[in-house]
Amino acid sequence: MHALAPYGLHVRSLPDMGDILTGTAQAGEIRELDVNDLLGREAVSPNEGLFSACIKRKSVLVTGAGGSIGSELCRQILRSSPSRLVIFELSEIALYQIERELRAIVEEDGLATELIAILGNAQHRDRMRGVMRAYGIETVYHAAAYKHVPIVEENVVEGMHNNVLSTWVTAESAMEAGVEVFVLVSTDKAVNPTNAMGATKRAAEMVLQGLQQRSAATRFAMVRFGNVLASSGSVVPLFQQQIRGGGPVTVTHPDVIRYFMTIPEAAQLVIQAGAMARGGDVFVLDMGQPVRIVDLARRMINLAGRSVRDAANPAGDIEIRFTGLRPAEKLYEELLIGNNVSGTEHPMIMRAVEHSLPWAQLEPMLRQMLDLSRDGDAPAALKVLRQVVQEYMPANRVHDLVWNAERNHKTPSPLLDGDSSNVAALPVKRVKLVGEGDSL
Repeated sequence: MHALAPYGLHVRSLPDMGDILTGTAQAGEIRELDVNDLLGREAVSPNEGLFSACIKRKSVLVTGAGGSIGSELCRQILRSSPSRLVIFELSEIALYQIERELRAIVEEDGLATELIAILGNAQHRDRMRGVMRAYGIETVYHAAAYKHVPIVEENVVEGMHNNVLSTWVTAESAMEAGVEVFVLVSTDKAVNPTNAMGATKRAAEMVLQGLQQRSAATRFAMVRFGNVLASSGSVVPLFQQQIRGGGPVTVTHPDVIRYFMTIPEAAQLVIQAGAMARGGDVFVLDMGQPVRIVDLARRMINLAGRSVRDAANPAGDIEIRFTGLRPAEKLYEELLIGNNVSGTEHPMIMRAVEHSLPWAQLEPMLRQMLDLSRDGDAPAALKVLRQVVQEYMPANRVHDLVWNAERNHKTPSPLLDGDSSNVAALPVKRVKLVGEGDSL
């Protein structure tokens, strides 16, 4: 495929020979290039022994079940014969769509799994407790989160509430319900974060590490991976749309590089990590070499039968336009904090041991986050977040839209001084954590 890229051919593919022989595909079926073909490496195959350990004959809950990763988790879990699959989703339309799809799989494959679709917010403690107890949940995959870097940067308070505090709520509810395994879907942006999204995901990891110190029965684990091809908000669907429209294809910076994996790989990694969890583990995938985004853009343009218009080829079809890094965006991402890494039962999955905070130190800061999120105080919230995630190096300005609009500033307001030592002295009101109808 890559050998054809320079020739300006519109590349399409035939079905796999095995699919033709088994009758699941016809020899004449020609499909457009699959995004998985852009990975640049072989997909990582799952270890079947690990795959079903936390699923088969278990009652399983997936939060954020309508999202890109959550929905793929549901598809793969369903085919591993859980006794019950509870899909939990905030978006009504997303829940409707994934439930319809999964019920069709149940009927077509004659599965015995009980499928339960629950509408709800993972930030609501009473709702999470009720769901886990009512359905005897044994395994939780927590995929509910905000993940788009610029959007979270401009909605810091809500991003912190959804990514950090909902993880706290869901994880404590799991402990109280006697859940066996709890797996958090995390991101490489949690490593040495420069943006609020990455910092909130690292803080969510630290919540699980802290709770593990209190947990005798529930094993907590978190799984980090890089960009997921064709997930919502990812660069590949954007490039495809721009190419169909004749360009330009927009890339933030010529030197930006990212690790990539497929949606099925990401879901398989999350599922297998649960089987290997000892408690407080951080799992990462050996994702090979990172990909330059501009090279990915060129490859997609060429494989669509178009040519790149640039100084060397002014008569080309589609221009690549550099738009500049967005607020708090990094040129490259990392997968590990430190170098305390060991292998696992899967040759492509690593286990990392990383620093964490004692729960007695972390819990008061979580209470501060809750109070500040209710007040909408973005600068103070960022300071607490920086105290929790000490390697977080935030931008020198607050980009939260509501905070800035309320103060009628024409430019983003400055972040409070870089010294985070005074965070603990911020005024904190006593927060009622549990109550009927309260968000926590």
